[in-house]
Amino acid sequence: QNLSCLSLLIPVSVGLCVLRRAMAPSLVVILGATGTGKSKLAIEIGKRLQGEIISADSMQVYKGLDIITNKVTAEERAQCAHHMLDFVDPLVRTYTVVDFRNKALDRNKLPIVVGGTNYYIESLLWKVLLDTGVSDRKMELEKLGGEELHKRLAEVDPKMASMLHPNDKRKVARSLQIHNDTGVPHSRWLEEQRQGGDGLGGPLRFPDPCIFWLHADMEALDQRLDARVDEMLATGLLDELQDFHLRYNRQKVQDDR
Repeated sequence: QNLSCLSLLIPVSVGLCVLRRAMAPSLVVILGATGTGKSKLAIEIGKRLQGEIISADSMQVYKGLDIITNKVTAEERAQCAHHMLDFVDPLVRTYTVVDFRNKALDRNKLPIVVGGTNYYIESLLWKVLLDTGVSDRKMELEKLGGEELHKRLAEVDPKMASMLHPNDKRKVARSLQIHNDTGVPHSRWLEEQRQGGDGLGGPLRFPDPCIFWLHADMEALDQRLDARVDEMLATGLLDELQDFHLRYNRQKVQDDR
């Protein structure tokens, strides 16, 4: 489901005031475009509500590439505990949304989820993520061409196939894997899960979540992002990418031996 249905355009200062006066939420989620200030708001909320921040960015889980993925600095991490950063070796394994959900839920403090990657956030908000426990089969499917994958999905789940483009091999392979492993079309799983909830995305995993969708004027946002790119280049972005490319090629040569 598209999380835009949950957006609320209010000044951040007003939102913080509401949080202070209201009953403590079970989960805080901060969404918004790149450069809108999600990380800074998360740190402020974390300090005021004794929460801990969970990064819901599918790239920031990987070690290295700190500049291009725009990870929070060491100084920012020192202000509030951060999780789901820098713990997966990108040269050794892939990381799935199921992995993210299982690790992120293993916390006892107020979680402040910052994203990032919407389907990661959806896996925390709603009980709609089906875990078949078989990842190798999906990886094998992804080796097929997009048209062939989409054709196979259309034969067993035409409704789901109509919602996905053949070029979106990851999602097409996932839907096909679910049918292969369970015998039930992915679209039927999703429909049954939604029937147990409020029509947005199925039954909520946490009661009364508080969700911020940050908004910024486009002209101001463009200027901010231009400045960010300049800063990335000045702090070694190209060197970081060249180093990763070199390490990746070395690893690939070793794996192919």
